[in-house]
Amino acid sequence: MSPPRRLRVLTLVDRPVETGGGERLARTIAMRLDPARFDRTLCATRPTPAEDLDPIRASGVRVLSLERGSRAAIHAWRPLVSHLRSARIDILHTHKFGSNVWGTVIGRLARVPVIIAHEHTWSYEGQPARRALDREVVARAAHLLLAVSREDRRRMLAVEGIDPSRVRFIPNGIAARPLADGAPVRAELGIGPDAPVIGTVGGLRPQKGLRHLIDCAAVLAGEFPDLRVLVAGDGPESGALRSHVQHHGLGESVLLLGRRSDVPEVLAAVDVAVSTSEWEGSPLAVMEYMAAARPVVATRVGGVPDLIADGVHGLLVDRGDVGGLARAVAELLRDRGRRSVMGEAGRRRQQREFDIDVMVKRLELLYVELFRATDRTRREVPGCGSST
Repeated sequence: MSPPRRLRVLTLVDRPVETGGGERLARTIAMRLDPARFDRTLCATRPTPAEDLDPIRASGVRVLSLERGSRAAIHAWRPLVSHLRSARIDILHTHKFGSNVWGTVIGRLARVPVIIAHEHTWSYEGQPARRALDREVVARAAHLLLAVSREDRRRMLAVEGIDPSRVRFIPNGIAARPLADGAPVRAELGIGPDAPVIGTVGGLRPQKGLRHLIDCAAVLAGEFPDLRVLVAGDGPESGALRSHVQHHGLGESVLLLGRRSDVPEVLAAVDVAVSTSEWEGSPLAVMEYMAAARPVVATRVGGVPDLIADGVHGLLVDRGDVGGLARAVAELLRDRGRRSVMGEAGRRRQQREFDIDVMVKRLELLYVELFRATDRTRREVPGCGSST
């Protein structure tokens, strides 16, 4: 029996920007929920550029912006508390650590019937305070935790000791898109059609291990003197990475492109996509590589092995192993046929298993499942949620 009205869902995230993986997924979920079945609101807790909020509003999602300037600005949460109560939100879906902590507590205070905390990367090694908050606050206040990889779920259970019944794994997904043409990007950057090119996209943060990619390029330069390395994205490590490129004398080989609006075309310009992350949940960037039909060389971390089967969709190496990374990349650069087979296998798998519409449908079913078991459902729909 379905609920008699649209369920009122509020998505909570710090900044619903297009460039961050978890942030992008949060906004995409809110925008793609079926408007005939769900009344949708997205709350951005931190100051967010208008260009990131306008598409959300245009999709019919109500936007609540808290403009919280710092962690100490507790008063900034008042509009959210008021909205949760006045709008009688049925489901509060929080994303990432900060919003998970604050959102689950505030959701309980506002008596929201269903609170879901989405962990986009379990990365609390060496952070006992964060592990404690995740275990004692988020896991206790939320009705369900979502993990984006089997490895993340395993760590929640083994390291934090969270009840297995309270953690569910739902794979990430990205939107389907046609294959792009990389020739214009190669022409723009002065790269010949036959020059070997490897690349990566994402935030320039320590987590991404991009120094290893630059070190790898230095190792490969002897065998592939025309090699070009494309790095699309921006972030706090931009300056340090530029210095590292200069240290190796790779200024003409490693191209830091900054933020690009044509990521599919950039990926179409590369022969091998590379992920050098130190840790990951279920990286959307790797799914983008698969969607672009590019073979992937990636570090064997987090949920990456859930995406890339070693030897099938690409090659996996240990994190921090620059020599292993260089050998794997070189192996694929030497073999065009193998690159093509791996790339097509990855594209087929992404379309079959890691599509955003599949993910959103799973979440819609989960929302209804959890709401059916609440007291609000039993009051509004007698018999709904009972065993009969």
